[in-house]
Amino acid sequence: MDKVKEAAQKLKNGFLVAFPTETVYGLGADATNQESVARIFEVKNRPINHPLIVHLSSINQLPDWALEIPKYANELATEFWPGPMTLILKRNIIAKDFVTGGQETVGIRIPNHKIALSLLEEFRKIGSGAIAAPSANKFGKVSPTSFEHVKSEIGKDLSHDDLILDGGISLVGIESTIIDCTGSSPKALRPGAITDKMIEDVTGMQLSKQVSNIRVSGSFSSHYAPNAKVVLDIEPQQGDGFIALAEFETPVGVTRLISPKTVEEFAQELYSAFHIADQMKLQRIVVIPPHGDDLAFAIRDRLLKASNGK
Repeated sequence: MDKVKEAAQKLKNGFLVAFPTETVYGLGADATNQESVARIFEVKNRPINHPLIVHLSSINQLPDWALEIPKYANELATEFWPGPMTLILKRNIIAKDFVTGGQETVGIRIPNHKIALSLLEEFRKIGSGAIAAPSANKFGKVSPTSFEHVKSEIGKDLSHDDLILDGGISLVGIESTIIDCTGSSPKALRPGAITDKMIEDVTGMQLSKQVSNIRVSGSFSSHYAPNAKVVLDIEPQQGDGFIALAEFETPVGVTRLISPKTVEEFAQELYSAFHIADQMKLQRIVVIPPHGDDLAFAIRDRLLKASNGK
């Protein structure tokens, strides 16, 4: 039996499967199995009222999980799925409190990764076809973008029957854009590779500025944090780790963690750099964030939370 079929069977039998996506690696369970989903919260030390994202393989499954799907949500799904975008919709009866964090909404995504889609399709043949999955790390810590990150971060907390699928390095490198689709117009709740302009161009609507009370992944003020202290926009000192675009020179005595040439490379390599810094037991990481809108804005969002505003 190949690894993907084995993983689908593991999900059906109630075990956990960590799997690659284009954003980061997820820690998955059958989204209809309360006991399995509860283990995700245990492994991650995740607050029980913090909702999970449900991963599907086909847009045709959307009505099973969501009600009152607005036209603009269908337009976004058609344009950007599979892809790094999560839609928040009013939940259907199959989406239980143990997935939604007790809210009347559910987050849905179709990932753009060959292994993730194959796993979801295999699981659809033998089970619910829906995988509830946050990032495969401890809550509030750095998201994993490789098999090795998952193994080092939570491997010891998984059982012998759980499984980690290796899908190489995640190509996007930061978590999905989250869009609230419960109102008359879309509202961005977490920035990502699907940008505000892309959302507005597809829907022909301006993003809502209304305050949202919906809890979503990554909404805490401190998140995505390595063990090292992250500080932004200062001159690195001897002994510091340093993350910046390649155009910035590395001062003497400073450990250069990555030198991305583009904003896309910055996003893809950021979490790996944090993991390297922790392996090296660095005490502080100085980051010069990229400027501009779109993906650079999403990177700055992650960095602000990793630095807790420092």
